[in-house]
Amino acid sequence: MKATSIGHAGILIETNSRTIVCDPWFVPAFWASWFVFPRNDQLPSDLMRKIEHPDYLYISHQHGDHLDEAWLSQHMDKSTPVLLPDFATRELERQLSRIGFTKFIRTRNAEMTDLGDGIRVAIHVETAIADGPGGDSALVVEDGTSRLVNQNDCRTSELGDLLKHGPADMHWLQFSGAIWYPMVYDQPREELKALAHSKVESQFARSIRYVDAIGARVVVPSAGPPCFLDEDLFSINMIDGDELSIFPDQTQFIQRLSDLGNNKAVLNIPGTAITTTPEHVAVTHCVPEADVHRPFTDKRAYLRQYQADWAEWLHKTKSSWHVSDRKLVSELQAWWEPLLAMAPALRSAIGGNCLIKTDNEQILIDFPAGKISSFNNEPIKFRLDIARPLLEGVINQKAVDWSNSLFLSCRFTAWRDGSYNEYLYNFFKSLSVERMRRAELEAAQRNNSSTEASAEIELGGYVMQRYCPHRKADLSEFGVIEGDNVVCTLHGWKFQLRDGKCLNADDHQLSVRKRTS
Repeated sequence: MKATSIGHAGILIETNSRTIVCDPWFVPAFWASWFVFPRNDQLPSDLMRKIEHPDYLYISHQHGDHLDEAWLSQHMDKSTPVLLPDFATRELERQLSRIGFTKFIRTRNAEMTDLGDGIRVAIHVETAIADGPGGDSALVVEDGTSRLVNQNDCRTSELGDLLKHGPADMHWLQFSGAIWYPMVYDQPREELKALAHSKVESQFARSIRYVDAIGARVVVPSAGPPCFLDEDLFSINMIDGDELSIFPDQTQFIQRLSDLGNNKAVLNIPGTAITTTPEHVAVTHCVPEADVHRPFTDKRAYLRQYQADWAEWLHKTKSSWHVSDRKLVSELQAWWEPLLAMAPALRSAIGGNCLIKTDNEQILIDFPAGKISSFNNEPIKFRLDIARPLLEGVINQKAVDWSNSLFLSCRFTAWRDGSYNEYLYNFFKSLSVERMRRAELEAAQRNNSSTEASAEIELGGYVMQRYCPHRKADLSEFGVIEGDNVVCTLHGWKFQLRDGKCLNADDHQLSVRKRTS
């Protein structure tokens, strides 16, 4: 089996008889904020022909750095069969149908699907609201001689699931950030830098757990980081290490693995191919060795050249963002108040008002009352400052997932009074009747469930409930003791050992006590 990086989470998988293209992303995403790093706009023409005409297409989830509608609509053969994850809704299928795809292979969660000629695939899904608009997924491909696990940025909660089909030869996985936190928050810079450092460490710890669990013959760091070429966002790139950033590149992750005795990771750029047979692992690049290392060893100059090459495109794109003088509050009332009426449990879990500030307008979301109004100095728990073109854009689109359509751009600022509230962002990811039903059901189930620790584990001299209060990750797999806290490395949530208090959110409590001899 041969797997070639086509940038970010993109992979061209070639077997003896079939090809699968995974998550091809070429057009900058999230309001022209995210660009592929290292760049993939100079791939060889023969490789691009294979990418545009595969036997199968796999899209792991609906985020713009995985589902590139602009590129797919213009470049991908629309007769290509699409391998569909077993998500709770058919949003992904509908989205791909709108841009012309007609053939879909619906898989069953974690079950092998036979594609013929000895090729089998299994797609594993994670379906909580926090996993993405409709969920997230990982792909396992086997051809009778090799097995590839394409985990991309799917946060698989059960470590052993991806190995149920047999041992892995290749493991492609995310290791870097894919969120706006903490960069956009209105806090002192030194506090934000400490939070960013903690986030990076959490990301590395989670990815290392996956690497250890899968135990593949070769590890391929992928699915990030993006780079930021707009000068307004350029400081988010991690170049010297002093930046306020959660986006380390793969050289740092490979070094961390090496420090732990794992030397199986492959430095790769778009065009790097990894071939596995039962006897060998071979790595080839489409450029000279010095050019493979240049994006990492001479990153600032590399990014500045990349920036210059895309400057005209970026200028034209931003110039196309128009604004009007219409009042947005009435539009949001008509759109959101019926959704808020559907979600009493979600509103209760948010528990306070959110102010949206934009040019010439301030809009209050009164979650307790389920109402939208113009702001009149009411007390607020959350604030989002959003540039008018972006706010109008997502309203014009009736964008049902503002995480994907707005927040990942990092083109906004945020403030909150107190801890992170996951339910607030779940609201912004669920702005349709279909999604709000799921968000409300999840909120109701989680807030009505017993908090008693029916199953316990021992960890570092403490007895604690086995499942994390945040997303029920198994702490026997993902829990680590760091100083006075236990950390769930699946999402980086921390709980004080002395009393179980959650340091990320006020509404989560871990049952924990010191072990008695």
